[in-house]
Amino acid sequence: MTNQFLFSDTDKRYHTWNYHLKQHFGEKIFKVAIDGGFDCPNRDGTVAHGGCTFCTVSGSGDFAQDRIDPLPVQLRKGIDMMHKKWPNVKSYIAYFQNFTNTHAPAEILRHRYEQVVNEEGVVGIMIATRPDCLPPETIAYLAELNKRYYVWVELGLQTIHEETSKIINRAHSYDTYLEAVANLRAHNIPVCTHIINGLPGETHEMMMESVNRIILDSDIQGIKIHLLHLMKNTKMVRDYHQGRLRLLDKDEYVSLVCDQLEVIPQDIIIHRITGDAPRDTLIGPMWSLKKWEVLNAIDDELKRRGTYQGIHDVREKNEKIVAVSTGIQS
Repeated sequence: MTNQFLFSDTDKRYHTWNYHLKQHFGEKIFKVAIDGGFDCPNRDGTVAHGGCTFCTVSGSGDFAQDRIDPLPVQLRKGIDMMHKKWPNVKSYIAYFQNFTNTHAPAEILRHRYEQVVNEEGVVGIMIATRPDCLPPETIAYLAELNKRYYVWVELGLQTIHEETSKIINRAHSYDTYLEAVANLRAHNIPVCTHIINGLPGETHEMMMESVNRIILDSDIQGIKIHLLHLMKNTKMVRDYHQGRLRLLDKDEYVSLVCDQLEVIPQDIIIHRITGDAPRDTLIGPMWSLKKWEVLNAIDDELKRRGTYQGIHDVREKNEKIVAVSTGIQS
């Protein structure tokens, strides 16, 4: 089949992050994960203690550089490591990945971010954070940064379901997320929402509802779909051993992701549809270690169905429902 899709140059049936970057910059770009030295308000007592039950001691940044090193050194080490795979890449995005990278006064954020955005080859910055760590002064600084650089803010939501959020000790509400997106988008700052498939007690229908609601309720430009990894030395291990957590199998996950892609509008960039985890600390699902097999299985399933991202666009479906209910029909 020849490629019929406007959002991929590699026969992917979804709007890939790599394709977006190539279209935006005209060249291959890669992200470099660094540790900004931040903590999390869900760990240090600002909003709660103990952190999310799925989170590791690294703050879900197991592949970030070592925070002992100065930020420019981390960046250079990350670039050198990535060059082993892509030796000809000359432009990079600094990715503040682990913990909550806006959990500090704006002047501290400025000091840390500016250490890397001005380094040679850096063309942008991606900042992973929580929706409850974006006060007005931080939004103002991010708005300024967005005028000077290519910027993304990644918001860790994980689920729209409040009952699940309580189980995983998320310690913020869905309304807090909606407010954060609105505040960022008021300054035209691109937002990528992070969700996790396979959280305790969530059904297929609940995980589909998370995607549908996120798209309908918030103006996002990207979405990151992650498989729940059960890691050693996390509080979620207790849920698993006590039967409150069932790990998804590969076929189940592949089918779910394809269902989710089908309802996501084509203009939303898919930053990720699976995840990585260190083998020595992963309890399961072990099939997730074969990342390319998972990605290929998703491609194959979309082809088998004859579908692609946005074929059942939830926004278009909702607009038709609203039009019918209000008597406005074309």
